[in-house]
Amino acid sequence: MNEDIDFDFNEILAEFRSGKKLTGKGGLLAPLIKQLTEAALEAEVESHIANDVLGGKANRRNGFNKKTIKGTSDGTFELETPRDRNGTFEPQIVKKHQTTISDEIEEKIISMYGLGAKNGANRTLMPVQFGHFRVKNGI
Repeated sequence: MNEDIDFDFNEILAEFRSGKKLTGKGGLLAPLIKQLTEAALEAEVESHIANDVLGGKANRRNGFNKKTIKGTSDGTFELETPRDRNGTFEPQIVKKHQTTISDEIEEKIISMYGLGAKNGANRTLMPVQFGHFRVKNGI
């Protein structure tokens, strides 16, 4: 997740009013979905590594894999999926070899932004939104 995408609501609204599409190729929502999906993946890998360390296993981050994801609204974006050194991290929000995201995930990501979840702030919403993040001992 090397690039930082700022999703400026007012700028997006102005572009929408000037006729740019929200969904589809080059749509206005693709950067938002990309940013929040990558943040969710970051939370997943951090939780996975923390659980490994608490369980006595040596593990750490090991870069990213890139893949093109097609959203249900026909917008595409390049997603950077984090890796761990042991190769035991199995992402849940966008699984390995998955190249599309479902309507349900796309809607949850958009609703997270609507609730004010930006960048790191969304980690507190993820257990509620996605229901599968578990971190031991509050780490």
